[in-house]
Amino acid sequence: MFGLDALELARIQFAFTVSFHIIFPAITIGMASYLAVLEGLWLKTGNQAYRDLYHFWSKIFAVNFGMGVVSGLVMAYQFGTNWSFFSEFAGSITGPLLTYEVLTAFFLEAGFLGVMLFGWHRVGPGLHFFATCMVALGTLISTFWILASNSWMQTPQGHEIINGVVVPVDWFNVIFNPSFPYRLLHMTTAAFLSSAFFIGASAAWHLLRGRDTPAMRKMLSMAMWMALIVAPIQAVIGDAHGLNTLKYQPAKIAAIEGHWENPPGEATPLILFGWPDMAREETRFKVEIPYLGSLILTHSLTEQVPALKSFPPEDRPNSAVVFWSFRIMVGLGMLMILAGVWSLWLRWRGGLYQSKPFLYFILWMGPSGLIALLAGWFTTEIGRQPWVVYGLQRTADAVSAHGDIHMSVSLLAFIAVYCSVFGVGYSYMMRLIRKGPQAHEGDEPSGHGTPARPLSAVHETLDDRS
Repeated sequence: MFGLDALELARIQFAFTVSFHIIFPAITIGMASYLAVLEGLWLKTGNQAYRDLYHFWSKIFAVNFGMGVVSGLVMAYQFGTNWSFFSEFAGSITGPLLTYEVLTAFFLEAGFLGVMLFGWHRVGPGLHFFATCMVALGTLISTFWILASNSWMQTPQGHEIINGVVVPVDWFNVIFNPSFPYRLLHMTTAAFLSSAFFIGASAAWHLLRGRDTPAMRKMLSMAMWMALIVAPIQAVIGDAHGLNTLKYQPAKIAAIEGHWENPPGEATPLILFGWPDMAREETRFKVEIPYLGSLILTHSLTEQVPALKSFPPEDRPNSAVVFWSFRIMVGLGMLMILAGVWSLWLRWRGGLYQSKPFLYFILWMGPSGLIALLAGWFTTEIGRQPWVVYGLQRTADAVSAHGDIHMSVSLLAFIAVYCSVFGVGYSYMMRLIRKGPQAHEGDEPSGHGTPARPLSAVHETLDDRS
């Protein structure tokens, strides 16, 4: 299809499915903690607005959780169908790590999810709050194991290769590999920011339509406090992650920077914009700032950053992709910091909920966290190429022996099914958000019997589609 071979089609298919999937866990991770905070504040203060917000956002959480589980199962199957040689080579490490995720995180979430979604009138408030906290903890434990597995593929250690197969010899080193702490913090804060701007944009939309209620104000206020505090922390974590990547994956950094060669004795400039040309081995139309590349990446004005020409052509990531995906992530991160600072200034002036320019800005920033998260994952995964396990197994050696036709048909089928099924789910979620939280929501039992699945928690008719 389109002149692509089976390897390229398999990579596109996995990228497509993981890009759909990661959106739902990202919102789920942040929103589960948000729900725990809302319920805790309601128990402490008795403020009805917190309770209304809890019931409203628990419906969005249920929709996200359901779609995240379904899309995640497909990814797991792809390891066996499209990447069987990777599973054969590294399955002794990735298999147990994903199993630990199911045994600890998924079972914890599943065990308490029913109480959280359907137990409001069936258990006491203390037990219900405990269930919400356990679901939130489960999402964080899930993040831990998934990032441990993926980070090992980036910076593998704690293993031996026996008869061409990876064998774990030190599970502590396998899990706590060099990039794991940075990537775990980076992903978790990214999920919190994604949820914060998702929630903040929802509040801004309602406020712009004249629905100025205590619940809407608290939605926007809490989201902006998160942006103000966490966005700068994310920038610090990102800087530390970059230094770690420079040490263990220098080719990825060279590709991110679009940096091709180091003239003797010259510090590395920072290329703000340009177009890395892999064929011509140069970054065209570049706009650069002298010394700044060395200062950011080495914290020195004299040390040089590794250049792409220092690596064989077959070991170079595609700089044109990661160069721009990284800049999209960083650019959106800077806008998040701006949003937090702007909100603080408006809060001081007493106009946080009335400033239309600010509210429109937050509305347009709604998907920024998810876009930045996707751009970050593209940078990480494409920047690892041509390795599937960095330095140990090339991506070309990991793909299953499928033909171009088989991969083309399955890719088109995935696109059609995902766009239809998850498109409906996304539309339904947006309709829920447009309806907004209702006063005294959840006061009475739903009367729908005993629900059997997360989506049963959403029993709205959505007649009001305004």
